[in-house]
Amino acid sequence: MAEAVPAFELPLGRLADRFGLSQYQAGQLSRFAAILAHDENAPTTVRKPKLVRDDHLADALVALELPVIREALTIADIGAGAGVPGIPLAIVLPRAQIYLLEANGRKCEFLAESAARLELGNVEIAHGRAETWKQGLGRIDVVTARALAPLDVVAEYAAPLLRVGGAMVAWRGKREPQVEADGARAAEILGLSVVEPLRVEPFEGAAHRYLHVMSKVRETPERFPRRDGVARKRPLGRA
Repeated sequence: MAEAVPAFELPLGRLADRFGLSQYQAGQLSRFAAILAHDENAPTTVRKPKLVRDDHLADALVALELPVIREALTIADIGAGAGVPGIPLAIVLPRAQIYLLEANGRKCEFLAESAARLELGNVEIAHGRAETWKQGLGRIDVVTARALAPLDVVAEYAAPLLRVGGAMVAWRGKREPQVEADGARAAEILGLSVVEPLRVEPFEGAAHRYLHVMSKVRETPERFPRRDGVARKRPLGRA
């Protein structure tokens, strides 16, 4: 039997109303918030309930403003870490299969335990790097990445995994013209098309929050993915 989850200190009714969550989904989300706030194994420094609600839950769910997220049937969250945005999206999108890609073994253990405690049957943990996850090549609807790497690097991680017609969604803060230009150069090489970033407000007062979307419009060249670590060492957008 899964271990009981302590109660979360703040109500999540506003989030539930904003995103049209059922009572059951709101309860699951509250339990996940409690795990992040109280579980000593949670790989996050965000522990205060208000920050967990805003910086983790609301920031993850704001992606529901994108049709590509709402309609996805397969989502791969790369560098899944503490499970954000992957686990909140698994809660609110029960039809979608969510893959949590994480290279750190202890973080994978946390993710697996959290999914079990929340009784999420649509979550699969993939221990490894995006470059070596052959199971996902060319078959994922949406690849998500939050606080992972510059756009050109994330694009290279995502493109080989996406099916044509799929999309990469990256969470970023203040817009940086050079980073975006690097990302656009990489996208052209990888078969991706850049969409104008969507400014979002996951919670009241949130500033400089953007979702960057790249759609896969043609097959990615066969030389991708490159070997482990090469995308970071020799980013395509800065070659």
